[in-house]
Amino acid sequence: MIRHTSEVRVRYADTDQMKNVYYGKYFEYFEQGRSDFMRSLGLPYGELERQGFYLPVIEAFARYRRSARYDDLLLVETRLPEIPGAKIRLEYSVVRDGETDVLVDGYTVHSFVNASSGRPTRAPEMFINTIAKAIEGAKA
Repeated sequence: MIRHTSEVRVRYADTDQMKNVYYGKYFEYFEQGRSDFMRSLGLPYGELERQGFYLPVIEAFARYRRSARYDDLLLVETRLPEIPGAKIRLEYSVVRDGETDVLVDGYTVHSFVNASSGRPTRAPEMFINTIAKAIEGAKA
């Protein structure tokens, strides 16, 4: 398993009338974590798109345990539990900086899609190789 942690500062615009983070915003926080995770591996989305691949979300889930509030500094941990095939599942947990209680956890599942044809495809070989090296490095 490989993981990456991103920081997200809750903006006032992210909160609802009760001053809690609006539930849909956590999927945006997951997206930031996912983008940062991919970039940390040397696989930014822009590069995958230049190589002719898209990664649309085909499934998303979040479990809300506690609320975050305006100006909280959140840590979004993104985890990749296994080498992907035609799909990739990323897992997330969100905690308030300095605390250990999980506020929200969840996952997203993405399909690799050929940008030219719009059809599902297997993960590109360079993607698989990069992930495999990162997993091996995490075990060492």
